[in-house]
Order: sequence, then C-alpha cells, then structure tokens
Amino acid sequence: MPDGFPDGKLDDTGRRLLAALIEDPRASAAELARRIGTSAPTVRERLARLEEAGVIRGYRVDIDPAAIGLPVAAWVRIRPGPGQLARITELAARTPQVSECHRISGEDCFLVKVHVPAIEALEEVLDQFLLYGQTTSSFVVSTPVPPRAPGQL
Repeated sequence: MPDGFPDGKLDDTGRRLLAALIEDPRASAAELARRIGTSAPTVRERLARLEEAGVIRGYRVDIDPAAIGLPVAAWVRIRPGPGQLARITELAARTPQVSECHRISGEDCFLVKVHVPAIEALEEVLDQFLLYGQTTSSFVVSTPVPPRAPGQL
C-alpha cells in the first residue's frame, strides 16, 4: 500500500476528501480543496495516490434504469449444475440485462442483478441461465436505502 495508507486505512484528510467526492463527484480540485480545508495541489496529489492505491477504482455515470425503459429490477440467485460455473459467468458477462454478477457462498453460487422492461421479459433472461442451473428470483419493490460507499464515509 502506498505511503499514507498504512494497513489499508485512510487518514482523516483522505476520508474527508472521499466524502466530499462522494457528495459531488464532478467537483473540481479547487472546490474539493475548499470543502476539506486544503490546497488544490494537495487534493490532486491525494486523488492520484488514492487512484494508484486502488481506493478510487474509477469514475462512473449513475444511470436510472427506469429512465431508459428498464423499470423492473430483480435479483436472481443461480445454482449451477455440475461443471457449469464458467458458463454462468460467461453468460452473465454477455447478457445486457445483467448489471451485476457476484460469486457468493451458500447453496447458490451466483447473485445476479437483472433489469428488464416488464416482468414478462425476465422469463427470456432466466431461460438462458436455466440451461446451466437452477434460478430463484426476487423482484425489487423499492430501495429504501440507496447504494452508498462502504463504511459510509
């Protein structure tokens, strides 16, 4: 881990910088510096170190699936048949309706998040995965706690 992140832990300045960045990812270095009480060059240097260390993995656009015609979200647990782990991973990677795929512990091996235009459209996606194992689906009804950074800085 690069200097400033002993044992993978952030110092107070790093935590404040990440919190400000989470609040407004499009803020300039000067604006971030103003918010955390330091200089813009310090912010730029800190951001570079956080990126190099892998703390900041990237900058992304957060798209509302409903706004692009995909209002139905479901979590699908998948229990692969014998020898089918790699096929499930490959299928998830090439299926555009899949936004997340996690390898999990327990009776099922995968947890996949799927976005579709209507409940009926989930059948087509599930049928592809059923070639390689069993599926169990749960529809997202609401999201009372939106996704957030780990440890909520």
